[in-house]
Amino acid sequence: MAAARVLLLRSGRPEPVSFSQSVCGLLGAGPGATHCGLKRGQLVLSDRPFPGASARLPLQRPPFCPFAALDQQPGAPGDELPTNRGVDLGVAVILQSSDQTVLLTRRTRTLNVSPNLWVPPGGHVELDEELLDGGLRELWEESGLQLPRGQFSWVPLGLWESAYPPRLSWGLPRYHHIILYLLVISQESQQQLQARIQPNPGEVSAFMWLGPDVAAAVATTEDGAETPRHLPQDLPPSVPAVELGEDGGARPLALPTSTLLRTTPAAADSQERVSTGTKFALRLWLQHLGRERNGHEETMDMGKEQSRLWGMGREGT
Repeated sequence: MAAARVLLLRSGRPEPVSFSQSVCGLLGAGPGATHCGLKRGQLVLSDRPFPGASARLPLQRPPFCPFAALDQQPGAPGDELPTNRGVDLGVAVILQSSDQTVLLTRRTRTLNVSPNLWVPPGGHVELDEELLDGGLRELWEESGLQLPRGQFSWVPLGLWESAYPPRLSWGLPRYHHIILYLLVISQESQQQLQARIQPNPGEVSAFMWLGPDVAAAVATTEDGAETPRHLPQDLPPSVPAVELGEDGGARPLALPTSTLLRTTPAAADSQERVSTGTKFALRLWLQHLGRERNGHEETMDMGKEQSRLWGMGREGT
């Protein structure tokens, strides 16, 4: 299997995961933490500690993951999936401003994969590219933001098993990724970062800064339920955003909050919503934010130690 990017440690040796296999399923299905390490652009995963492991991170997939469904249907259409491909590696940046909002971007309608979805900046990790470097590169390519060296800190949040199409009812999956969500904490405010944003209109059609209160409501729909759960009554009816016009100009957008609470439908469509993986990442961000508020120094020390262990490229602290 050429250029395998995601490997599982089996019998003491890393082995590539086939495109048709669910990584979560191989590691024991249910939500949990997995031991992981990065070696020359390859992510090595195991349910047990191993020499060279850099961190232990939550790993999850949506309840409607098509690879999980195929695992339960031996000899079903999964036989039509490619056998000479592995699972790809991606990275996404949860960029937090100093006043504790995070940046989300809406993918353009013309993209072949996940059009019109709200996601953090991210994409493929290049061969031999460090994960932090890959995340910062994608942040720059999509938003135009370059973070000054020494003016941000960062910590890995978690891993998400992503497929597209996201449901088997939409058709057989054509893409299979493990996405690492990185929390990058800038020393600049939302206003300072906003002043420097120059979105790439080929990939981004709108962007917004999401605060903890609305993010918490969005994250409650993470499990794929048909209706949101335990939503606060004081949610704003809309969230301020910026939309890019066909002429390249930017204009204010009052995005209905209900749009952000939509779940992935059973039938294929390009309805605007927040991706399920993004909701998972927002939940992890809120957990980190809570720990930071309750014990700032301990959390920062933990983040620095994880960053040192991962040894990923640029230093942000």
